[in-house]
Amino acid sequence: MSRRSGILEFAVLGLLRESPMHGYELRKRLNTSLGVFRAFSYGTLYPCLKTLVANGWLIEEAGSNPEEALAAPLTGRRAKIVYRLTAEGKEHFEELLSQTGPDAYEDEHFAARFAFFGQTSRDVRMRVLEGRRSRLEERLEKMRASLARTRERLDDYTLELQRHGMESVEREVRWLNELIESERAGRDLKGPAHGDPARDTTEGAPGVLPRPGETPGPDTPGDTTK
Repeated sequence: MSRRSGILEFAVLGLLRESPMHGYELRKRLNTSLGVFRAFSYGTLYPCLKTLVANGWLIEEAGSNPEEALAAPLTGRRAKIVYRLTAEGKEHFEELLSQTGPDAYEDEHFAARFAFFGQTSRDVRMRVLEGRRSRLEERLEKMRASLARTRERLDDYTLELQRHGMESVEREVRWLNELIESERAGRDLKGPAHGDPARDTTEGAPGVLPRPGETPGPDTPGDTTK
């Protein structure tokens, strides 16, 4: 399983742990609540769902909307399929939540992990945050060394781009420092739930998930036949 598909499976299991959903609703939640999945398509999501069903972590059920059930035979369209997390799926997701290996510190995986910190134990949150900070500090050191070696050969625009990248990493490190301090003080973050489209746009706000290469702080409708 690729790292990217693993991240998607983790996020799908996490969202379905909150409540069962059909494919379109799940895709919408992935887009609006976990911005890292904005580029994912139905062509990626449905194979992932089928894999999770085959593994016994999800089950498929017919939609419970009576109007849809009655209309389906008349229109020839299938009723929407609802995906529900099984007991084995919940256990598997909780196992994934407890993992704090190097993958948890990478850009996309960290964004997905952070989105489910409300379901994660404090000691695991601390290890993931500290690992992410360490990874970014290493990245920042390399960026500074590279800039020092190449500064004289860069034009002004390329140099400005390099500086912008460094500032973005520095801001995320400061954000992580604040989060780690809060965790150590025993303070839980309070913010919008996954299903709430309202998001804090304050610079560095923990409610806004980063895309790869972006500083934390910071939908496409599709097929409705599933």
